[in-house]
Amino acid sequence: MTSKILVVDDDPEIRDVVHIFLRNEGFQVFEAEDGLQALNILNREEVDLIILDVMMPNLDGIKTCFKIREALNIPIIMLSAKGEDIDKITGLTTGADDYVAKPFNPLELIARVKAQLRRLKLSGDNDGKSQPIGDVIEINDLVIDRSRHIVTVRGREVSLTPLEFSILELMASHRGHVFNVEKIYQSVWKENKFLSDNTIMVHIRNIREKIEDNPREPRYIKTVWGVGYKVE
Repeated sequence: MTSKILVVDDDPEIRDVVHIFLRNEGFQVFEAEDGLQALNILNREEVDLIILDVMMPNLDGIKTCFKIREALNIPIIMLSAKGEDIDKITGLTTGADDYVAKPFNPLELIARVKAQLRRLKLSGDNDGKSQPIGDVIEINDLVIDRSRHIVTVRGREVSLTPLEFSILELMASHRGHVFNVEKIYQSVWKENKFLSDNTIMVHIRNIREKIEDNPREPRYIKTVWGVGYKVE
C-alpha cells in the first residue's frame, strides 16, 4: 500500500521540491501552506507521516504539532531554518519524532521519511497486529500493552508518541540493561547513523514527564551517568 505524506510549508518552492522527490519514491503527497490547511487535510485524509515546517503564518509548526498530537500519533518530521540545539529541543518537546534543519539535502529528508515509516512498520503501529494479544510488560504501577500500543500508570492512560513508546518499550523489555544513545538510536530508528545526544535526551525527558511522579527523581527510567539509560 502506498504511504501518504503530508508536506506543510509556506514556501511553495520547498513544497514542490519535496513533493517531486517523494513522488519519485512512490509516495502519495498532500500539500498545505500552513497549519490550518494541514489540520483540514488531516480531518479528511488518513496520512502516514507529516513533514512540518516550524515558521509559518496563521498557525505555526509548533502549535500545529501540539494540535496534531491531541488526536494522532503518526510520525512528524519538523523542518526549520534554525539549526541550533535549542530549536531542535523545542521541536522535539512538542511531540515531533525527528528534526531536519534548512537548508537540507532532499535525499537526506527522504531517507529520514523512509526510516520513520520503516520503524513504524516494524513496531506494528500501522496494523496493531504485529504483537500477540496480551503481550504486556508490568513494572510496579507502569503497564505497557504492546499489542494495543497503550501505556498506563496506576490505571491512568498516558499518551506517548510512537517514538516515545518505542524507546520505553525497548528499555522496559530489557530491564536492568543500560542503553547508550547510539544503541537506542540503532534499535528504535533502525539506522546505524545516530542523532545527537540531545535528541535522545529530549525524548527521555518527555517520557519521564509523562510517566514519572517526579521526573527529577525518576522511578522507572534511570540515568547511568556517562553511559546511558536503563529501566529498573
